[in-house]
Amino acid sequence: MTTNIKQATGKLGVLLPGMGAVATTVIAGVYAVNKGISKPIGSTTQMGTIRLGKRTENRTPLIKDFVPLTNIKDIVFGGWDIFEDNMFQSATNAGVLDRYLLEQLKPELEAIKPMKAVFNKRYITKIDGPNVKTGANKMDLAEQVRQDIRDFKAKNNCERLVMVWTGSTEIYIQESEVHQTIASLEEGLRNNHDDIPPSMIYAYAAIKEGVPYANGAPNLSADVPAM
Repeated sequence: MTTNIKQATGKLGVLLPGMGAVATTVIAGVYAVNKGISKPIGSTTQMGTIRLGKRTENRTPLIKDFVPLTNIKDIVFGGWDIFEDNMFQSATNAGVLDRYLLEQLKPELEAIKPMKAVFNKRYITKIDGPNVKTGANKMDLAEQVRQDIRDFKAKNNCERLVMVWTGSTEIYIQESEVHQTIASLEEGLRNNHDDIPPSMIYAYAAIKEGVPYANGAPNLSADVPAM
């Protein structure tokens, strides 16, 4: 059996639910590298190497030259947040990156504005914001996120998308019956089941759209049998 890996062509859209300190640091870092301001120190894909053959053969190409990965200049960022701040404002408020660096990236960062987020203070109790979706039920909210994904892909002419949760950590939720099958999960979404937090709504929406989802926080999120 052989495995054929599709070449990474076209633009890659990276969608980030939660566009605060983590997301803006990632975005600013990629833009800084693209503009030649910084080097991708610590990036496995950009600076890491892989050994081929025996050690004595000294064949260690960069991973990005060996594995079919999107060029970081072809990455397009988008996402959702409960605050309306663009990424320059959000990065400035987060205070992670030097202001001198941010000023050099201001046009690129200001161009990224968050979409309205799926949010419920029950699951993240210490923050609140105005840029929030409303809907008839959690399934309605999931459908809104799915539409956001489709619109983003079309608007930015992306070949592929990925989604990475970069929002705050939600309250602990134990796996229950609602998480066991896709049918039970979808029924739970329609019935606003308490064991379905916002991160799970994003995960469901992404997977339904054929978009890989990565959970960047210790949330239950996609780590259930239904997903």
